[in-house]
Order: sequence, then structure tokens, then C-alpha cells
Amino acid sequence: MLRISLVVAIALSFANPVRSEDWTEFRGPGGQGHSTEKNLPAEFGPTKNVAWKVEVPGIGWSSPVILKKRIYLTAAVPQGDDGADGQSLRVLCLDADDGSTNWNVQAFEQPNGRGTRIHRKNTHASSTPITDGKHLYVHFGTHGTACLTLDGKILWKTTELVYSPNHGNGGSPVIVDDLLIVSCDGSDIDYVAALDRGNGKLRWKTSRPQVPNPRKFSFTTPLVIEVAGKKQLISSGTDIVAAYEPATGKEIWRVTYDGYSVVPRPIFGHGLVYICTGWSPPKLLAIRPNGTGDVTESHVEWKTPRGVPNTPSTILVGDELYFISDRGVITCVNAKTGESHWTKRVGGGFSASPVYADGKIYFQSEQGEAIVIKPGLKYEELARNQFPGERTLASYAIFDSALFIRTGTSLYRIQK
Repeated sequence: MLRISLVVAIALSFANPVRSEDWTEFRGPGGQGHSTEKNLPAEFGPTKNVAWKVEVPGIGWSSPVILKKRIYLTAAVPQGDDGADGQSLRVLCLDADDGSTNWNVQAFEQPNGRGTRIHRKNTHASSTPITDGKHLYVHFGTHGTACLTLDGKILWKTTELVYSPNHGNGGSPVIVDDLLIVSCDGSDIDYVAALDRGNGKLRWKTSRPQVPNPRKFSFTTPLVIEVAGKKQLISSGTDIVAAYEPATGKEIWRVTYDGYSVVPRPIFGHGLVYICTGWSPPKLLAIRPNGTGDVTESHVEWKTPRGVPNTPSTILVGDELYFISDRGVITCVNAKTGESHWTKRVGGGFSASPVYADGKIYFQSEQGEAIVIKPGLKYEELARNQFPGERTLASYAIFDSALFIRTGTSLYRIQK
């Protein structure tokens, strides 16, 4: 393990006397890829601006979450030769200051057999954990959901959310009041479900409308928003995005489209919900969330098919919406109207969702290249950074003036 020096360790302890903003779920606080952290580096690499690097056991594309200088993430450790005996689905806690392991526990055993095949870009641990500040919640799709103490004690586990995954699992859970809510879109059935955070019992389960699309599967993470003083749970799926009452699961409104294998998480701003429609081919829709029933014809403010991602989520900075296609084309549009400002082909393949902090937008390619730009009406590239030979499909975490980047084998803390 690459360790920081004593001098740097002391600097880390005193560089930020004000407590840093915790990164508590997929895409950070609020779930939209923003952080208030400052003094982040634009330039970095395998040895440049690296505070530490540690190897992570097993395989996983879940993102780290960080609370009070503790990093939590999941991993799948193959059992036997190339996973012939299944997977040990594990939860890890690392120290954010030096990367040392505080604890490593098994949450579930996943036997080899039906439901274990995954896409070449997926893993058996691709769902990002979430914390409410007191407990940690982890989700391994149909293979199980669990609640742990912050010291690694398992409080409850459930395997009640049953469906047939296609290409594996991917969507992460969200917290709403006393509920843990997940989207479950398999090749056989698809629904949204809420578990009681206290005991893991099913509180409600709302089936999505039956659609003629034979490819029913999707991998999305819901987003919680507030409209006219009331919470809405926005969940995208195959051929539909819908808003639900978080407490009951009752549908409020829906918009239909043609699309499956939906991955990007919705975002919200300027009174609009922005969603991507998945494969076949993807479109980006801006929807006014103040309707009821089927609002496909009445509440879609604008839409575009150009440069829309299948996998990375979009990001909103000011009046501009930025998104990168899986094939490496960044697009900037007016978030209120959809008018295009610019497009730029940067190359590479992309799965990780971009993040914004300290006046910079970070895009991470699957091939290990990080592209850093300055938001604005013209494309302005600040840096390109490379992790040679490292696959990078997980999205960033940001905490304590540092970027945390998970590669195929390791976790990095990147810091000036």
C-alpha cells in the first residue's frame, strides 16, 4: 500500500478545520453529483497528487460513501476458481485519512447458478451503499439487502425482493423518512419497493405497468424531490418514468417512452426532472413534475436525442445541463430550453457519472482517463489525467478536499 508521509498525514488532519461535507449515497448528498468541497486538484495521476492508494479485495463497481472520515463500499469476492463456488458479497470500512481497513464483513453468500450471470461491464457488487448517519444500508439486488451498524454489525437482512436479474444488478437504494426504497426491474417482473429501515420488512411494493417491450430490465436509482411542499420519488424504468408517493407507493404521474436497460439516475432543477430513456436509442427528457396521471403529452418541456448517455447520469450546473455519451461525446445544453451550446468528442468509453465541485466537472472514462473541464458556454478543458492499465467504471466520491476514485483493483485518495 502506498502510504502518505507523516508530514502529509498531519497536514490532512489540520487542512480543513471545518467539518467536510459527507458523501452519503450514490452521487453524493442530494444524489445529483454536487459537492461543496474546495481546493480539489485538476491534475493527478498514478503518483501525482495521490495521498494514498490501497488494494480493494474482490470486484465491485459500487461507489464509495464517506461519513465522518470513514469510507464504506461493497465488493464481491469470487469463491473457488473464477467464482465457480459463488461470491462472498462483502461490506468494507476504510479509514479516509490513510486507507487502512477498519473492518470487512460478509453480508451474503451468493451461490453459483441461476441469476449469477452478469454483463462484462457489471459486477456482483455494483449498487452503492447509503447511510443515514447512524446506520449503513447495502443492496446486492435480488441477492439481498442489509442494514449494518457503522462498526460492521449486521442488524437485519432480507432476500424478499425477488426478481430475475438480467446482466446482474445495478441500481442503488435511497432513504426517505423511515423507508429504504429500491427499483427492481428484472427480465420477468419490475416494481418499486420500500423496506422498513428499522427491521427490513416490506412496507409497500408497486408494480410498474406491463409493457410490450420484451427487454424489461433496467438498473436505475430513484431520486427524491419536493414539489409544492410534498415529496415525490422519481423512478425510471423500462418504457416509463413515474413519480410515487414515498409513504405509500401510490403513483402520482408518469411519462412513457421507448427504452430499456435504463441506468442514469434522474436529476432535478429549474422545476424540471431530467431523465434518460436507456437503449433503443436514448433520449433525454425534461419533465415538469406537477401533473397527475399520464402526462406524456402535456408535461414534457423539451427532449433531445443527440449525444444522450445510456449509462452515465447527467449533471446540472447553473443554467446548463452537461452529459457525456457512453462513446465519449460531451454535450452542454440550456437546461430550461434544451438549446445546444456545444458538443465535444473527448474519446474513450464512459460509464461513471460526472461530478461537480470547486468550479470543475470531472468525467471518468472506463479506460482510466479523467477529463476535467470548466463549466461554461464554451468547452474549456482544464486537464486530462490517466491511470494506466486501470479500468474505472465507478463514480467518484468527494470528501475533505479530496477525490476518491475506485479502479478495478484499488481505491485512490487524490488530493493536492
